[in-house]
Amino acid sequence: MKNSFFKFLVLCLLSILINTILSELLHIKELIYSSLSEQLTSRQIEQYFEFQDKWQWLSYIFVPVMLLIKTTLISSVIYIGIFFFSKIPITFKQLWYYVITAESVFLLVPLFKIIRFYFFQTNYTLEDIQSFYPLSALNIVGHKGLEPWLIYPFQILNLFELAYWLVLAYFIGKITETNMDRGLKIVASSYGSALLLWVTMIMFFTLNYS
Repeated sequence: MKNSFFKFLVLCLLSILINTILSELLHIKELIYSSLSEQLTSRQIEQYFEFQDKWQWLSYIFVPVMLLIKTTLISSVIYIGIFFFSKIPITFKQLWYYVITAESVFLLVPLFKIIRFYFFQTNYTLEDIQSFYPLSALNIVGHKGLEPWLIYPFQILNLFELAYWLVLAYFIGKITETNMDRGLKIVASSYGSALLLWVTMIMFFTLNYS
């Protein structure tokens, strides 16, 4: 459990660090100011940033809380999948450790954003950064003109998600003493089903409230 907690702590710290670097290098604060200036007065914008600075510490708590919820839920659904498809007894602690390991794949996403906008597309807006998801179907079809409820599913179809599945499949095949193919079947039937349900829910709410 100590190794799992340490790895989780490292994942949280790296996530906070990389996103802080992204914010500084891409001048996110200035972009937010420019975006808000079209709707609010200078005083209102100053009050917004004052409030943001005052409660900045909450964002550092938000990251580990959200990662804990995400990795715990994913571990839970895969644990159920292993229960039904494997005869090898696996502890939840073991599975959580490997889910945290696989989660590190998504640390590459903000790094790709930094590379894209710092070195290549140097003329950008806040919307450009928010809508850009590297190596995804969304970047192929483009977000402009796309129905809002279709943006999230196109964003989910990306190579990082594929890599995440493959890493999970490898480790599950390892701990169940089978192979990667068997691990992929477990991932698809458990995590894949849960992900499909989640995407469907997001699409439904976006469609109804956009």
